[in-house]
Amino acid sequence: MVKRTYKFSTASVDYYFEGQLSQLGKIVDKTHAVIITDENIFKAHGNKLKNWNTIVLKAGEEFKIQPTVDTIVEQLIELGADRKSTLVGIGGGVITDLTGYVASVYMRGIKFGFVPTTVLALVDASIGGKNGIDVGVFKNMVGVIRQPSFLLHDMSLLSSLPQSEWENGFAEIIKHACIKDAAMFKELEAHTLADYQKKKILMAALIKRNALIKTKVVQADEFESGDRKLLNYGHTLGHAIENMYELSHGQAISIGMTYACHISEQLTGFKQTQKVVSLLSKYGLPTYAEFDKKKAFEILQKDKKKVKAEMSYVLLNKIGKGVVKNIPLTQLKTIIESL
Repeated sequence: MVKRTYKFSTASVDYYFEGQLSQLGKIVDKTHAVIITDENIFKAHGNKLKNWNTIVLKAGEEFKIQPTVDTIVEQLIELGADRKSTLVGIGGGVITDLTGYVASVYMRGIKFGFVPTTVLALVDASIGGKNGIDVGVFKNMVGVIRQPSFLLHDMSLLSSLPQSEWENGFAEIIKHACIKDAAMFKELEAHTLADYQKKKILMAALIKRNALIKTKVVQADEFESGDRKLLNYGHTLGHAIENMYELSHGQAISIGMTYACHISEQLTGFKQTQKVVSLLSKYGLPTYAEFDKKKAFEILQKDKKKVKAEMSYVLLNKIGKGVVKNIPLTQLKTIIESL
């Protein structure tokens, strides 16, 4: 287990790379910890959670809502959780979002940490302190930015991951390559998903590289006033269609990235759309899709990145170089209708 500490504006986060879930007791006191996980993780890895206070939730994005938060809070009260308690989210992005959010509001804020169990959570959802819930079709409409105390990486937990969840996570990896790391884009072109699944050292290095890309972006702009907005590449349109069509996060973001390439062609002169589309397809992700453009634009208008009559939209100048453009909503409506 390799420990590295990264400082953010209001907290320091301990990252434990190359760790194991069995080492969790060295990081947190079992008597003051409550684990929050879902039925899938508990079924696959529950034997490793014996003698821990554990709250098991139903799995899925549809449960990332306020009634689930209420249920967790009620169970925490029953368990006698107090201000010295630590919540530990063991799972994918839904679990990390819920755990961080509940920990931020329970007794006005208690400590929390994550053991991410999906590729998506390892490279994206667990990092950066964004925690929240959905409201209807509006993704992450309610939430806070508050850093976890620790992240524990146990690559062996990926062994129970279905193929669709591997693909889901690679959408965020490709996103990072598009906005910040042209060399990683080339590495992804040179390999396949099967390569990363078979070669644990290769996968561990890729996870770490992506975790540090996101960490550095967040350290420089924790509260999303500038560069952190780049992490929303593919997410503006992606979030609008994700809950509309019950897509996985990775599928929705992949479609969002595809169309962001075409918007980039119009507004930045981007010339590498086919390369991005080919890479997304290679990793099993959807690219072009039929969707209700009018409804998508209506949802998109309520996106958190809207300021007055403009939307902050992440585009590409070239692969490895993302840029944020403020697009007037009237212009964006015309662009989306023409996609």
